[in-house]
Amino acid sequence: MAKRVLVLGGDGFCGWPTALRLSAQGYQVDIVDNLSRRNIDNELCCDSLTPITPIATRIATWRQLTDEDIGFHRIDIATEPDALLRCIEQTQPDAIVHFAEQRAAPYSMKSAWHKRYTVDNNVSGTNNLLAAVIECGRDIHIVHLGTMGVYGYGRVDGAVIPEGYLPVQIETEAGWQKTDILHPADPGSIYHTTKTIDQLLFYFYNKNDNLRITDLHQGVVWGTQTPETARHPALINRFDYDGDYGTVLNRFLMQAAIGHPLTVYGSGGQTRAFIHIRDTVRCIQLAIENPPKSGERVDIFNQVTETWTVAELAQKVADIAGAEIRHYQNPRKEAAHNRLEVERGKFQQLGLNPTTLDQGLLEEVVDIARRYRERCDDARILPSSRWTRNQQLDSEGSSGQTPPASAAG
Repeated sequence: MAKRVLVLGGDGFCGWPTALRLSAQGYQVDIVDNLSRRNIDNELCCDSLTPITPIATRIATWRQLTDEDIGFHRIDIATEPDALLRCIEQTQPDAIVHFAEQRAAPYSMKSAWHKRYTVDNNVSGTNNLLAAVIECGRDIHIVHLGTMGVYGYGRVDGAVIPEGYLPVQIETEAGWQKTDILHPADPGSIYHTTKTIDQLLFYFYNKNDNLRITDLHQGVVWGTQTPETARHPALINRFDYDGDYGTVLNRFLMQAAIGHPLTVYGSGGQTRAFIHIRDTVRCIQLAIENPPKSGERVDIFNQVTETWTVAELAQKVADIAGAEIRHYQNPRKEAAHNRLEVERGKFQQLGLNPTTLDQGLLEEVVDIARRYRERCDDARILPSSRWTRNQQLDSEGSSGQTPPASAAG
């Protein structure tokens, strides 16, 4: 089993609770982060709903509680490949968990600058990591947090999405030959496009250099706390509720807490896959502890626990919190309705016992959203990003707001 783990992007929404989970489980953990997510808060003029302490305070608090040290290295892996290589050589990890990517689809679509930034940051960072692992000469298992968005939504309505690989038959002179291919990509944003490029980079480095890689295609993460982040207020995890970084369910929870109508974009018939943050960190640990063998292909998991339409989610929150549901024009370019059937057996076979929406929603509404609702800036709730040029022009003509399409309940 891996003993030393390097967590890239370990100050972020998924990275921080993962670092604490691994440390609590006896791993020696080092974090690499350039703190860019904190800078994006400044850019967007919108803080996390939960108060986030400086990284040094977070680490010191964890040390006081547990006597466990977490190392911190401030490195931009997209622009400082030499520093990344030195860090790997210094820490000598058995596994590297890669969260160090710009993670928001709406943010990636805000402008031409944001599109360039997302591609430069995500693609260069991933390639720099893979090249550094080869250069250091160590047999390091790489665990990457990808996204279900690489598959797209509704390409073949009703088809079950496999875990990474699609069995196909190819007609040859000798007859039909069976093989597996990466499931055809159908990204819905620049952010999702970078994740599909990651897949090809992993495929190449695995084929060419026998790197051991696990790629986790994760659904929408909801929830805030894990047992580790709940141990002290200074360890609390992020809760993003704004139109750029707030995932759909966390946005609904915050909106319900402050009495804002739940913002359902378009029909609400879009189906998404979901997973609680507690299950995310558990899945990361399971992936680390079950690495592919040398010479095996990239191991791909669908890291999801359940699927719901946006309208169904809104109704669940409305039933708990007594909130109003309102439909708004959809800023995304996507189908109005889609089905989503997802294979998810591999993590369950490894022992994952998932947290469901029905089990965890009330806790989030009461313990997080309502407790910190005075920190909410309701001017940041509606989205400012648009997927197409025509949508951007329409938005400018309406003072940047997303008007309601209807007031359906």
